[in-house]
Amino acid sequence: MRDTPAHATQPRAALHGHYPHAQSVAEFRQRLVAVQDRIAAACARAGRNPADVRLLPVSKTIDEAHIRMAHAAGCRALGENKPQELATKAEAMADLTDLRWCAIGHLQTNKARLVARFAHEFHALDRLRVAEALERRLQAEGRGLDVYVQVNTSGEASKWGLPPEEAAPFLRALGAYPALRVRGLMTLAMFSADADRVRACFAGLRTLRDRLRQDAPAGMTLDDLSMGMSGDYEIAIEEGATVVRVGQAIFGSRALPDSHYWPGMGG
Repeated sequence: MRDTPAHATQPRAALHGHYPHAQSVAEFRQRLVAVQDRIAAACARAGRNPADVRLLPVSKTIDEAHIRMAHAAGCRALGENKPQELATKAEAMADLTDLRWCAIGHLQTNKARLVARFAHEFHALDRLRVAEALERRLQAEGRGLDVYVQVNTSGEASKWGLPPEEAAPFLRALGAYPALRVRGLMTLAMFSADADRVRACFAGLRTLRDRLRQDAPAGMTLDDLSMGMSGDYEIAIEEGATVVRVGQAIFGSRALPDSHYWPGMGG
């Protein structure tokens, strides 16, 4: 991961309008194969096993008909940015009993009930108030939730996430919330055409994870790194990502620039 060849894929800083929309099950299958092929190529460059990288398709703003096509093409987990959109889709497609919903965006405490009820994963935990709200709701639901702690590795004020130096005490504090199963860390890289700046965000999260592992609370393995999206997931894999959140490369470019949906990020 540290000796990435100079020819490795560069980030795409302007995705708006870049990807045509998939309109059939066959097209979705082709998109999924294409992304998996690029995942495998990135793993080969980094000397990694492709089986160690999980693709999480991101379906935010995508309608039910196209999500059902994606499911028929093989998608069994989907990421949603907004809790209300996740809940609405989960209820509408409850007949797809093998489909897992993952909350990947910033969460306000008053929406914790939706994540606790409908989500199988939460990728953006960065405040104890949210942890408390989730714990209370999860206990009422009688279930647990896999979570990733979000760290702001770019230092940008537009992004949510803990400063790296606050991650260790935050992880220790999460021991008070048994319904939250900490799986690893998450970050959003700088949205830039400069591959070195993007790579530094991902490498920083991996380095932080390796350091935190040395004295992590009992039972907290921090195995996973959720990082990388449509424009930079190959770089993320080269730097150790185990989960990549890819939306536009599968579903197609969104109608509006990504900053409309999630300020400070790609997609």
